[in-house]
Amino acid sequence: QLQLVESGGGLVAPGGSLTLSCAASGFRKGYYSILWFRLAPGKEREGVSCISDYDDSTYYLDSAKGRFTISADNAKNTIYLQMTSLKPDDTAIYYCAAYTVQAECNPWLFGYGMDLWGKGTLVTVSS
Repeated sequence: QLQLVESGGGLVAPGGSLTLSCAASGFRKGYYSILWFRLAPGKEREGVSCISDYDDSTYYLDSAKGRFTISADNAKNTIYLQMTSLKPDDTAIYYCAAYTVQAECNPWLFGYGMDLWGKGTLVTVSS
């Protein structure tokens, strides 16, 4: 059974850091990518970052470049999103999603239909 479970959200002060986790289970090795999206109040869903289990490629959209780092612990089947220099504009529900096709991460992947979504974890950046 395919499953994605996010964790690690919480309240953090501006300029602080937070690491989100996405525990992935049931996926065929090399045949999926994990993407992070976020949904902020009053805004459309926005792609954040991607990591491919096919070729280990990563991609960051502009909102994440230079501040966020995506990584994977294959032994734990967990994908991490390390977020630093957080701003109030980063406040959102963060979702991990899976695209179950052999593919490298690229900006177009964020526009494809995802095969599975997690339930999300709330990140609040506020003093």
